[in-house]
Amino acid sequence: MSRSPLVLAIDLGTSGPKVALVTATGRVLAGATAPTRLYLSEGGGAEQDPEDWWAAILQATARLREGREEDFSRVIAVGVTSQWAGTVPVDADGRALGRAVIWMDSRGARYIDEIVGGLLKVEGYAASKLWTWIRRTGGAPSLVGKEPLSHILFLRHERPEQYRAAAKLLEPKDYLIQRLTGEAMATYDSIALHWVTDNRDIERIDYDADLLALAGLPRDKLPSLCRATDVVGTLRPEAARELGLRPEVKVVGGTPDVQSAAVGSGAVRDGQAHVYLGTSSWLTCHVSFKKTDLGSNMASLPSALPGRYFVANEQETAGACLTWLRDNVLHPEDAMGSGPAPEDFFARLDQTAAEAPAGAGGVIFTPWLYGERCPVADHAVRAAFINLSLTSTRAHMLRSVLEGVAFNSRWLLGALERFVGHRVEPIRVIGGGARSELWCQIYADVLGREIEQVEDALQCNARGAALVASLGLGLLQVDEIPEHVGVSARFEPRSEHRATYDRLFTEYRALYRRTKGIYARLHQDAEDRRTTS
Repeated sequence: MSRSPLVLAIDLGTSGPKVALVTATGRVLAGATAPTRLYLSEGGGAEQDPEDWWAAILQATARLREGREEDFSRVIAVGVTSQWAGTVPVDADGRALGRAVIWMDSRGARYIDEIVGGLLKVEGYAASKLWTWIRRTGGAPSLVGKEPLSHILFLRHERPEQYRAAAKLLEPKDYLIQRLTGEAMATYDSIALHWVTDNRDIERIDYDADLLALAGLPRDKLPSLCRATDVVGTLRPEAARELGLRPEVKVVGGTPDVQSAAVGSGAVRDGQAHVYLGTSSWLTCHVSFKKTDLGSNMASLPSALPGRYFVANEQETAGACLTWLRDNVLHPEDAMGSGPAPEDFFARLDQTAAEAPAGAGGVIFTPWLYGERCPVADHAVRAAFINLSLTSTRAHMLRSVLEGVAFNSRWLLGALERFVGHRVEPIRVIGGGARSELWCQIYADVLGREIEQVEDALQCNARGAALVASLGLGLLQVDEIPEHVGVSARFEPRSEHRATYDRLFTEYRALYRRTKGIYARLHQDAEDRRTTS
């Protein structure tokens, strides 16, 4: 065991990368992190600097390597996962031409109608175009603007020099693959949200000429394609030197974060669900069929697992609601600030939130701080505390945030179960939020499902990236994965809280129906002021 092979897993999240040493069976031996900056701007802008990504990866890797030179000598592969649905314009040498437009960015929404519009519209799409997209890809370009096609339209219209200079337009994960190997390569799963690949035959996915024409994307600006488990190549000498690895170390195609989490959760059997609680959240599972639900903005798309689909969905902000509270309300850096947040902030948050009763005294928080994707696609909707009174305390507000995120997941759960055609239970929970026993219990109570807290839940993406690499190198089989991913605790729904959460969930759904028009008007007013200023 002391000389068994290891995988260096790189997990690039929005808040920064995690780098971990992982065994071939997914046991995380050690990990390190480093922060990256997020640039938000008026009008829905959200960008990050790819050079900042790489510098943070090297910083985290250097920390991880301290005292572990012998372990680094055992690394035989690099597995990569990252945030999905971003766009990095690069030159012919793979150098980024500017900041990446990431998954939160909606500035391209104003241009998407030129692609999807036409006569006989259905849900905002020309009927003939919509049929072509859904039949071949499983979905269609989002009208919300938070996908690569909209990002590319934004670059074409508002940064034309950068667009023209771009040799390739890459997903964040695929940018890292090129940085590591020199190869501009996307995987079947990472390219899916461009909506230009024919996914009807899961074993034979490729770019489709008709879809490229519909999207207006030139093929030469897009990377070549491979499976997530395919070996793209070995490390470039410069990358090997910077990472402290041997140049012969192999790099596997890798997968976006949604798919790596699905693998790292251990929920790899068809219909076995997991919920991810990180900056954003999703509730998904693997399936054997291709299907689309336009009403809930969900579809089965190519998985990281060979020959499999997974149900793609996402709610925009989950853990981000807690960090927003910490940084902008409880511990801001201003004249009224109470000083920097303590290192045990989230433990204190749990302790305080637990003082409030189930249902938070009737206070409801809607967690739509940056719009929403699923089960409704609405980039204008925003967050709110509802039903505050003079008797409401900080404990009520904190608990309502945890419950509000769970209510959105319950909304999504209904759509997921209709999609797969059966009740899903138990549901595994992973991500940083899964470390909170209070939040896990709230999820069990709100969803009315048994919740399984996965061991080492914060490392599920890194674990998933390493497992995908192991599959690619033939060190592991898919059906062996569940036995290597343990469960640390189980949470049963408590019957005494069912009526409270059923009633509040009904009101939660009603809040969206009754306020979405207000948010749309407020968003349009802000957009009008921005464009005329």
